[in-house]
Amino acid sequence: MLRNATRTLMTSLAVAGIVAASGIAGAGGARAAGSDSVRGSQQWIMSMTNAEQAWQESQGAGVTVGVLDSGVVAGTSDLSGNVESGPDLSGLKTPPSNPSWGVHGTWMASIIAGHGHDGGQDGIMGIAPRAKILGIRVLPEKNDPEFSAYQKESGQRIQQSLASGIRDAVADGAKVVSMSLGYTAPSAAVRSAVQYALSRGTVLVASSGNSGENDMGAAATTGSGSLAPVSFPAEYPGVLSVAALKSDGSVASFSSNNLSVQVAAPGFNVPAQGRDGQYWLVSGTSPACAVVAGVAALIKSRYPSLAPARVLRAITSTARSTSPGSYNPQTGFGLIDAAAALRAAAWFAGQPAVSAATVHGHFGTGAASPPEPVAPRGPGPLVWFAVLAVACAAAAAAAAPRALRYHRARSEARPSARPVSYLHQGH
Repeated sequence: MLRNATRTLMTSLAVAGIVAASGIAGAGGARAAGSDSVRGSQQWIMSMTNAEQAWQESQGAGVTVGVLDSGVVAGTSDLSGNVESGPDLSGLKTPPSNPSWGVHGTWMASIIAGHGHDGGQDGIMGIAPRAKILGIRVLPEKNDPEFSAYQKESGQRIQQSLASGIRDAVADGAKVVSMSLGYTAPSAAVRSAVQYALSRGTVLVASSGNSGENDMGAAATTGSGSLAPVSFPAEYPGVLSVAALKSDGSVASFSSNNLSVQVAAPGFNVPAQGRDGQYWLVSGTSPACAVVAGVAALIKSRYPSLAPARVLRAITSTARSTSPGSYNPQTGFGLIDAAAALRAAAWFAGQPAVSAATVHGHFGTGAASPPEPVAPRGPGPLVWFAVLAVACAAAAAAAAPRALRYHRARSEARPSARPVSYLHQGH
């Protein structure tokens, strides 16, 4: 049984990457006798991603997923015992008791690591039900009492929250970081934090953006037309960018069509538990990102030492596309397959690590020829070399003042750097 969301809630969700949300009867609500309407409503996601088959190998035990979002409420029934509260980096004073605190973040956490209730028979079952969630608040909901103050913050300050959140998540042991959010401009601080996380073995997943229906035009349905704007952090190298699909496998109209997209996942009418304990159907690239973060948690649980690049490779190389091995900006390499990704991860785990020497090898023409023998030199060549060196030194001294003036003139003519304007855009 569904009920319409209020206009206020719908407005707030656009900031966080949800383009639609509606309620669904769950615990305490009407349901068919002998069945759970919530569990039934998410069965298509489990089938589409092969999640239940993957659970034979891994359910995410031992892995912490950092959810960088609007906060995660730990007391909801389907997340009970699975959530650790991290810092609030938003710079706002809104308390967790406020009903506008952690709405979006709690939805995402339940999609990743919900374990149901009543012995797991009812409620939301996440993609990695035995994983732990580290909730770090880096941005508010749009209807947060202090949202207007947040909008007045500089872009640098806003993105510094995300950068700090990534670093804190890694420091606190997160092996996967889920970022169902985005910004319209890059940030050096966030880019540095991304590299920090990757160097420490943490997998990063982000939503590709919800600019599809506004900017793609015909591209949303035909694959033609111009690309939608990219979103950061999804655009950074090493971050797995996720697009959204409907239950029939078609691309959601809002899902951004751009070259950062690497894989696609269910992102339309995805069941999630809210901070109020009720159940919601949420749509956007946000839930798609959460689904893929759950798959990454399954892999890191089974193969904890597998490098992030190989985790991403396991997921992208097994994604199902209409033409195997093909790529398109709407779905990347295709729909994720959790079970196949785990099998690929097993293969990658058995391969030797790639050394720096292998990656940064010699870009020459092939094997070098053996050196020619060098005959001993007499004193004659040394005398000529000495004369030549003195002549060169004298010529360089005479030209130095002119060269110095030229260099200084070029330096003074160089335009000064302009500040970059950052505009926040959540996904």
